[in-house]
Amino acid sequence: MLHWLEKNLIKTLRSLGRPLSFEEAANLLNRDVGTVAKTAQWLKEKDLAEVEAKTIHFISLGLEGEIYSFEGLPEKRLINLLSDLGGLTNIDELRRNFNENLFQIGLLWAKKNGWIQIETRDSEKLVKLIYHPGETSEEKILKQLREKKSLEFESLDEDLKKACLNLKSRQSVIKMNEVKKYYVRLTEKALQIPEEELEIEEVTRLTQDMLISGSWRQYRFSRFNVYAPSKPVYAGKRHPLQRLIKIVKEIFVEMGFEEIRGPIVELAFWNFDALFQPQDHPARDMHDTFYLDQPRFGDPPENLVEKIKEVHETGGLTGSLGWRYLWKREEAEKLVLRTHTTATTIRYLAEHPDPPIKVFSVDRIYRNEKVDWKHLAEFHQIEGIVMDKAVSFRDLIGLIKEFYSRLGLRDVKFRPSYFPYTEPSAEAIVYLREKNTWLELIGMGIFRPEVTQPLGVKYPVLAWGGGLERLALALYDLEDIRTFYFNDLRWIRNISNIYLEKKIGIL
Repeated sequence: MLHWLEKNLIKTLRSLGRPLSFEEAANLLNRDVGTVAKTAQWLKEKDLAEVEAKTIHFISLGLEGEIYSFEGLPEKRLINLLSDLGGLTNIDELRRNFNENLFQIGLLWAKKNGWIQIETRDSEKLVKLIYHPGETSEEKILKQLREKKSLEFESLDEDLKKACLNLKSRQSVIKMNEVKKYYVRLTEKALQIPEEELEIEEVTRLTQDMLISGSWRQYRFSRFNVYAPSKPVYAGKRHPLQRLIKIVKEIFVEMGFEEIRGPIVELAFWNFDALFQPQDHPARDMHDTFYLDQPRFGDPPENLVEKIKEVHETGGLTGSLGWRYLWKREEAEKLVLRTHTTATTIRYLAEHPDPPIKVFSVDRIYRNEKVDWKHLAEFHQIEGIVMDKAVSFRDLIGLIKEFYSRLGLRDVKFRPSYFPYTEPSAEAIVYLREKNTWLELIGMGIFRPEVTQPLGVKYPVLAWGGGLERLALALYDLEDIRTFYFNDLRWIRNISNIYLEKKIGIL
């Protein structure tokens, strides 16, 4: 069965008796080029047509060529002047009467073409006219390009082709662009199709009127080729990073956790001081933290200010010596873009000091970082705590192992580390089999008494936090963390909706 478009293209090619470019066929059939290309492909699949790609070169005027097309080529203008001066003149005299910027160009090409000869007589350098041609091939092509703007190089005769190549060798005179054109020609099989077969009218849709009138008997219905190529359809879906966030949240909920949220603009009190981070700590410097300019200050909770102050200065009732410095309330009142979601966690802990607690957060944080392949100024952090009467560091290790195993990362190790607000502290590193390397993903530990005691918390608090984007790099097999924010539609479209689920073993 042939579609009516296929029949029309076959009849057109038969009547002309030669191959047609897609553009020519589209013009003759009063269709767009895309429709012709698709029709030609249908015919090709049925062995009724062949499609050939040809590279065509189009020439046009460059900046110098635009000038030369109006004013003439420098070498032609020079011999015209030389002719006016009697055919023989001093080279300096010729230079004075010619455009200084074009003199050397005209002299060079006139001599190269054999139109002039330079002689020395009595220490005087003379220019002698040898041949004064009529209109040259170079002038003809410049004139045509001025009128038509663009010409197909392959369609020119040999003299004009040679002239084009000569002009192309000169700077900015002629530009040549390469274009690929597609041509369709009929096969012997197509030429043997009976003429009456091409005249039978086909339809693609059965209508109510056809059924009522019975006219459907007069038509042939086209078959649909379900294997024919078509444009890809990009359905709406979650961004790869949002997909991972959703999976992480689902895993925590399955493990019995509750999600919490907190403000992006945070008090330095919650972001640093309540976590027993000294006010002279390097991380609190402007080089690491974004401080708000307007408003600059907020109000810390009055019921905790003195307790936090005492812990920082002397250790309070914790048995610690504190940091042994003068704690300043104005530093704690400063407003910052939170540098970690632990600020959200500690807020929640202050409001819920009694066990049991199992909460997590996956949210944005901000750090004054230099952006590169593994650092961002704005990214996501995975954060969580467990507080109960008898939990231990061993429970924390088991919890982290279970979390990563559900993400398909089962080779997890732990190594000692240091954080101002946890003791003992550790880092979790996972082995990436595809890359044969270990990657640090998360920091963890038990909140120090200097953190929990001022809040009225009496039992151990297991805590952990790490960057989501770094985890995403491992799961998506990427090398540059910025990939998630480049808005590269090709990459986003090529990542399947179920890629991550298959990767981590959910499917």
